[in-house]
Amino acid sequence: MPRITEIRIDKSDHTLELVAGGEVVRSYRVAIGPGGPGPKLYEGDRRTPVGTYRVAGRIKGLFHQFLMVSYPNEEDRRRFAELKRRGEVPPGRGIGHSIGIHGVGGGLRAGEHKETDWTLGCIALDDDEIDEIARHTPDGAKIVITD
Repeated sequence: MPRITEIRIDKSDHTLELVAGGEVVRSYRVAIGPGGPGPKLYEGDRRTPVGTYRVAGRIKGLFHQFLMVSYPNEEDRRRFAELKRRGEVPPGRGIGHSIGIHGVGGGLRAGEHKETDWTLGCIALDDDEIDEIARHTPDGAKIVITD
């Protein structure tokens, strides 16, 4: 597989596509957060964010393997500040953090976990799939998440 330059995630289709040189080279089915469409609003809304991010690092052993998503971005910060100003953020809630693309770490059976949206806002695949993605995707690669 070629070096991946972009990861595209479509929340409504539950798909993650790997892109190299502008061409989709691989596609996977994923589980996401059950919080519904639209951008992540605040910590605990169980919503997978929408926007453009980067692979900001990786943690081996967390949910098998965890590619960190650079959430929140500037747009997320502006939205959160406006929601907070309007009093639409529950007391004590922050913007959220630690969003990632990850495996299941053996807690759930391969494939079966994708039947429901169960994450706190992350994107989950089977362990062998996240291994393949991590192998071919460098830190700094673009991540685009859409509804």
